[in-house]
Formats: sequence, structure tokens, C-alpha cells
Amino acid sequence: MSTRPLALITGASAGIGAAFARAYAARGYDLAVVARRADRLEALCGEVCAAHGIEAFAIPADLAGFEAWKPVLAAVEARGRSVDVLVNNAGFSIAQSFTGVPWERQRDFLMTLVVNACGLAYGVVPGMVERRRGAVINVGSMAAFAPGVVGHSLYPGAKSLTVKWSQSLAAELKGTGVKVTCVCPGSTLTEFAEANGTKAQMDGMPARLTQTAEQVVAATLAANDRGRVIVIPGAHNQVAAFLLRHLPEALVIAILTRASARFHLED
Repeated sequence: MSTRPLALITGASAGIGAAFARAYAARGYDLAVVARRADRLEALCGEVCAAHGIEAFAIPADLAGFEAWKPVLAAVEARGRSVDVLVNNAGFSIAQSFTGVPWERQRDFLMTLVVNACGLAYGVVPGMVERRRGAVINVGSMAAFAPGVVGHSLYPGAKSLTVKWSQSLAAELKGTGVKVTCVCPGSTLTEFAEANGTKAQMDGMPARLTQTAEQVVAATLAANDRGRVIVIPGAHNQVAAFLLRHLPEALVIAILTRASARFHLED
């Protein structure tokens, strides 16, 4: 059995999740990669194993399901492995208004981004503490610092919870050897916008305001290595986050309402 540490990464079939998988494989970690698209996971496993001589296995799963985190961890345990790094990356957004889609879609959003992400951490953190080492990386968003506007109704709230929960978890785990980091990226070149139907709008964003998934991951791993809890990749995003947190909320809402109107799809 491998003695290398294991990184469990959700939403690993593309974008930031796949970039985390490649980065941890390059660091010599074995991988357990989770997503719905088994074919993509298997291709990723083959790629990183060939490139880095590590072991990787796919866990096809839909994290929108009730208690979906339990069979994921059961699959890891069935291989006699324990999780040394958890990357909670799986997620999506809903560009319509709150009641513009069936409730089941909104429920699936909360299960994926909030409930099962917390469940995975709940399942792996005790083992990390016992071993006196480990990391939990939660993927937040710049939206965590913004007030809610029309469309993507639950997204700012879910990402705000991710930030606050990460801070609390980091405080609780201080001195245990387990590091918690929440990364809050801005516009990133992934399939995220294609999935929620706003790709055409995102394609119009200035290149200087976007980052690659690899840039986001590199900033996150560097921050986690240093024990930083919140990281905002990119100077432009750091400036934007400062303004979101310090300008009068009424002004921020007015600006965001105008800027985000084109990202709100008809119900």
C-alpha cells in the first residue's frame, strides 16, 4: 500500500478542481478525485499517474444528494486510505432568480456547496487531528464579500458561509497541525460560466480581470503552506474585495446591480 499522503478533491473533472489535482500530484500526493463525470475523472487519473508516478482513483458521485459525503469517504476507506488533504471545490451557480427554477435545483445547490462540503470536513478532520497533520481547503468566491443582488440568489450567502466557517474551523484547529484555507477567486477561466449559461457574458470580460485555474491554485497552496486562512488571488481582486468591504453598502449595491444585470438570465 502506498505511504504517500492522499488528497481528496471534489469537483475535479475540470477547472479549479482539476488544477488542484495536478498540483497535488506534482507535490507527490496520491489522489482521490470526485465528480459526476466518471470519464473525465478516469482520464485525469491516467494523466497524473503517468506524469508523476503517484496513485489516483476516481469516485464518481453527485454531491447534491442527501448525505452524499458518506459514500465518498466510504470509498476512500475501502481502499485502506485516509484523507490528508481535503479540497472542497465542487459547486455551481444558478443565474436565474430564486423562484425562477424548481426548488429542487436550489436545494441541490445548498447540498453541494454547503451541506456535503461541511460533511466531508466533519468526516476527515478528526483523523487529521489524530495524525497531527492535514489541510482543509475550501473554495469560496469574491461574491462572499458582496451584498446580494438580482440572480444567483443563494451564491453570495453560501460563499459567505464558506468564508466564516473556514475562519471558525481554523480557529478551532489552531495548534493541531491541521491548516485551513479558504480561497476567494474572482473571474477564472473555467467551464463554470458555460455550465450556468453566462459564457457569452464572461467572454466579454477584460483579460486583465481574469485568472487561470492554475494561478488560483498556486496562490492557494502557497497561502496554505504559510498557514493563511483567507486568500484572494490577484491584486485586482484584492482591491475589489477591499472596496466591497469598505464602501457604503448602498453604493456597492447600486454598482453591482448595474454590473451584474447582464449575468442574470431570464426565468
